[in-house]
Amino acid sequence: MTMVVVIIILALLFDYINGFHDAANSIATVVSTKVLTPFQAVLWAAMFNFVAFFIFKDHAVANTISKTVFENYITLDVILAGLIAAIFWNLLTWWYGIPSSSSHTLIGGFAGAAVVHAYVTKGYMPMKDIVDSDSILKTIWFIFLAPVIGMVISAYITLVTIKRNMWARMGLMVISSLGMFFMFNYFMGQKLDENLKKFYKVDKYKKAVAKDSTDVKALEKLEKATALYEASKPFLNDYNDQGKDKTAQLIADNVDLSMVEESKMKDVVAKFLRLDTKKNAAFYDDKAKPAVDSAEALIAKCKPYFKVYHEIGKDSAGKKIAAILSLGEVQTKSFLKDFDIDAKKSLSKDLDKADNRMLNLSCMIVFAIFAFAYIYVEVLRKPTALSMQNMFKRLQLLSSAAFSLGHGGSDAQKVMGIIGAALIANGTIMDFKEIPDWVPLACYASIALGTLSGGWKIVKTMGTKITKVTPLEGVGAETAGAITLFMTAQMGIPVSTTHTITGSIIGVGATKRLSAVRWGITRSLMFAWIVTIPVSAIVAGLSYLVISMF
Repeated sequence: MTMVVVIIILALLFDYINGFHDAANSIATVVSTKVLTPFQAVLWAAMFNFVAFFIFKDHAVANTISKTVFENYITLDVILAGLIAAIFWNLLTWWYGIPSSSSHTLIGGFAGAAVVHAYVTKGYMPMKDIVDSDSILKTIWFIFLAPVIGMVISAYITLVTIKRNMWARMGLMVISSLGMFFMFNYFMGQKLDENLKKFYKVDKYKKAVAKDSTDVKALEKLEKATALYEASKPFLNDYNDQGKDKTAQLIADNVDLSMVEESKMKDVVAKFLRLDTKKNAAFYDDKAKPAVDSAEALIAKCKPYFKVYHEIGKDSAGKKIAAILSLGEVQTKSFLKDFDIDAKKSLSKDLDKADNRMLNLSCMIVFAIFAFAYIYVEVLRKPTALSMQNMFKRLQLLSSAAFSLGHGGSDAQKVMGIIGAALIANGTIMDFKEIPDWVPLACYASIALGTLSGGWKIVKTMGTKITKVTPLEGVGAETAGAITLFMTAQMGIPVSTTHTITGSIIGVGATKRLSAVRWGITRSLMFAWIVTIPVSAIVAGLSYLVISMF
């Protein structure tokens, strides 16, 4: 347990460092355009970093991070080594004023430590057997795609903004906002569908069948789970009208959820027996296999009480299972608390995580404020150079707030993924879905406190060295960065806020002329981006070797 506490403290420390390391991303343009003083800017950014806790319900990015390494190779030593490497690289790049990616150093450290751990304990094996190659490749692709997307969006926003015909500009803004609205609706539909599949464990059973196609039990479970998923899917069509609770109620009324409830009861028993920890030990040492067999035998004895859970009541079934497990009085009380199974309530919670309507509404409000600002300054008042400049200075407050929201929502999740992986490796929770509420709250608070500390060396690079930024261009860069982060967070892709805002600043600079961008600085930044994952992986591997000695 001591190791878990150390990892959680280091993870939150990394989150804090991430905050002051990436504070420049949120405040560089708003400081360089003198809209806010540095102190005002960090207060503004930190506040919206924390507000993201209430906006981003689905922690898809955190889930991706936690599953970067396959479960058998996730140990507390691996996580600790990865964190040490990530903290080292973040502090080193901060010291030299290099805006590197906190996201990629965390992923590189986690993966690098796991690979060395696997080689030390099991011998050489293909990397695809240790890390999730799809997640890693997706992350690597977005090292280049995130800045390009940010650059394209920022260039588009800037070109639309400087369009002389105000009504043509309004038309393009309406089309763009509608496009974004429907895109986010699509993301929500995809996420509802994905969370419904997870609720029935369809993907888990698919993996079991793929691993052993002769496993009759796994095949039966997959068929039944798939049938339940298909029967429930039509009820998602009216989610916008019905909401989470009514949708869950409709599914519970029309679909038999007993299989899900029995599976959740089994998970509770397995958690108390620390079955996953024992299986992980048996993966490395055959002598640990009898402990696994013993735990599975106890679970088999408990199964009859899973089926009569509703007939004899939670307390009665729970106490009989506690007797089988030979739990003491204190343990029984704790067990009964976890044994309170309500599939409908669990389904409602899973569906709610996919609900991005608050985020979508926030985006539409931002678009509306932009539109009203243009109409007020250019139609209701006589536009002057001073009034236009003042308008963009005020709008930059809004755009920087949106980017800080995206920064908090994206980057806080990465540490949540690491803490979630540590809790799973320790046997505290069985699945990332069970992550305690204090984890996201602590992560969002840590990154906000880190942002309050600022990162002035990187502010200079981001705010002045890449290209000189005006309030108009600051609005374009920050809005583009925010949109990119909102999109990738919905897709569950861990991208770098650093890469995103850098690409966005390049985009607004390039709309003036290509020579306005200092490409030499940009090349140096790209080199730092490319080496972040491999360097972090090497440092993490060496850290793991040192840790394993003790």
